[in-house]
Amino acid sequence: MVDIAGDNAVSFRVHKEDLSDAVAWVARSLPTKNTQPVLRAVVITADDNGLEFAGFDYEVSSRVRIGAEVDQPGRIAVAGKLLADIVSNLPAKPVEVTTEGNKMKLKGGSAKFELPLMSLDDYPQLPELPEVTGEIAPAALTAAVTQVASAAGRDDTLPMLTGIHMEIAGNHLKLTATDRFRLALRSLEWEPAGADTEAKLLIPAKTLLDNARTLDTHIDDPVQIAVGGTGNVGAEGLFGLRTGNRETTTRMLDADFPNVAPLLPKAHTSIATVEIAPLLESIRRVSLVADRNAQIRLHFREGELALHASGADSGEAQETLPAAFTGADELLIAFNAGYLRDGLSVIGTDRVMFGFTEASRPAIMVPEPEDLPEANADGTFPTPDTFFTYLLMPVRLPG
Repeated sequence: MVDIAGDNAVSFRVHKEDLSDAVAWVARSLPTKNTQPVLRAVVITADDNGLEFAGFDYEVSSRVRIGAEVDQPGRIAVAGKLLADIVSNLPAKPVEVTTEGNKMKLKGGSAKFELPLMSLDDYPQLPELPEVTGEIAPAALTAAVTQVASAAGRDDTLPMLTGIHMEIAGNHLKLTATDRFRLALRSLEWEPAGADTEAKLLIPAKTLLDNARTLDTHIDDPVQIAVGGTGNVGAEGLFGLRTGNRETTTRMLDADFPNVAPLLPKAHTSIATVEIAPLLESIRRVSLVADRNAQIRLHFREGELALHASGADSGEAQETLPAAFTGADELLIAFNAGYLRDGLSVIGTDRVMFGFTEASRPAIMVPEPEDLPEANADGTFPTPDTFFTYLLMPVRLPG
């Protein structure tokens, strides 16, 4: 590790597109406000191998390397988000960067900027990427994280609910998130570094989702997952991702994720299947008259689903859709409209299957299977074998 407070005299020339992509990727995770202004900096290291851009706020670190013509190697720090904004608006011409005193001079075409350099004296040492634990296709990781992150909590007073729980067992990954009102669970396969790899991790959901969204899902190169720590992996360890010329780490949550297995029903008194796109459109329309965070009522009958919403001062709305419903004469159940939309938006198939027990008990939503489950001897329907489950608590109806 080179001394982070190195020489602040640098000179290099780099393609505008490469510079813009690198700075923007690091700057996205930099804090906008912090008691230490230097943590808002992007650290630029110029050496014989090109340029490294890095950022770190004690929780999340980001590094990316690009090629460049380096005339004078060194290390400097400059406000990251400002630099990203400037470079993104430069003309599509090579960018020349030099330093003079405590200024960074940046030239692209006929545009010239001078930015103040930031002192590196108090900049923390960036963490190293932990040992690689396994790898997975970028598209698979992005899809899985996006699905479960929809159910993660946002209340920092309950840190165990703000993370995505990742359970590793050999070549199987299971991602889970919950905010107590909904639960998302996604299973998928990956390539572990060792056949007996096992770990239980709790990763901040927002950070993992932000990183997953920046992955290039159109390439075949796998994403390397790196996990480090002592004792119980995940207690005070780091979770890292590396893909191509980029790598990032985040400190995992030191909290115990709740046992959610008992919440998942194994059988249902009734099931329904509905086409997702028309259902989302209907929810959007009928919710126009509902108060914020108000419930939306779903009335299932043979062959149809009726949606109903109302507001204290805005009237009421209802709409009917075709639906397949089996197991009871009818069912009236209510959900938070936003939570229902979130779940339907990440199912990932054209149709959704609902599984119900009672109107006051949690319901599940899963991608509609090729073959719907057949009734058990007691008339209930088993939960189908599925890679994704979204469980949703209903809203109690009057009476």
